[in-house]
Amino acid sequence: MIQHPQTRIVEVTTEVVLGGGRPFALIAGPCVIESRDLCREIAQTVQAVCQPLGIPYIFKASFDKANRTSVTSFRGQSMAEGLEILAAIRDEFGVPVLTDVHEPQQCAPVAEAVDILQIPAFLSRQTDLLLAAGETGKTVNVKKGQFLAPWDIANAVKKVESTGNPKVLVCERGVSFGYNTLVVDFRSLPQMAQIAGVPVVFDGTHSVQQPGGQGTSSGGQREFIPHLARAAVAVGIDALFLEVHPEPERALSDAATMLPLADLANLLQVLKDIETAMIDG
Repeated sequence: MIQHPQTRIVEVTTEVVLGGGRPFALIAGPCVIESRDLCREIAQTVQAVCQPLGIPYIFKASFDKANRTSVTSFRGQSMAEGLEILAAIRDEFGVPVLTDVHEPQQCAPVAEAVDILQIPAFLSRQTDLLLAAGETGKTVNVKKGQFLAPWDIANAVKKVESTGNPKVLVCERGVSFGYNTLVVDFRSLPQMAQIAGVPVVFDGTHSVQQPGGQGTSSGGQREFIPHLARAAVAVGIDALFLEVHPEPERALSDAATMLPLADLANLLQVLKDIETAMIDG
């Protein structure tokens, strides 16, 4: 296997296990919960694409985007309604579910509806939030802040682990490069795996984001998503994170950086071919 054999194994569910040299899993869904019907459409389509390729699938969507650029931007559903939709997706499709948490008091109730709590990049140093997420016993995906070096993420991992919870993932989503620009240093993937010793996720959609680049919203260059995803799989990752939407231009959040749902099948086939070539080579 080309993935990181030195990383620990994290069992999200009995069916979805990450790390330890396993083939990559996919974390995919809309940026934010726009509606129950949209979540169902995306979950059903992505699951149908992943199954014949043997790719473990984790559905993701945010019930609240608390870090939108503008105060007038769409943030999502109420927490109660959002969690109800996420739990329904988990039950109907039998897939693990991931969502963001922004405040310590959200962690316990959110953990009842989902399988992975995600720490947004802007909050990756927030000790109380990391501790509260760890205390739920659920898997915690920590997005590396745009302002952090790869080795700095080890401190966030230790905060979660201090609760007695070893089920931690770390996620690369690009680092700040001047104004309104992100860049991915692919050295960070093996560096985080070696230093933190936990499964590594690559976020192929937020890595092409241009934060605040459109004034009251973030811009992005979705045309580069396949390029970065191919590179990440070639380097070696434990999971790929993609935000997808049937009509990205009409999406209510991160419209510029979501992958068209219709493009997912071809991309995943290419990525599996790369993974197989790297293993066989």
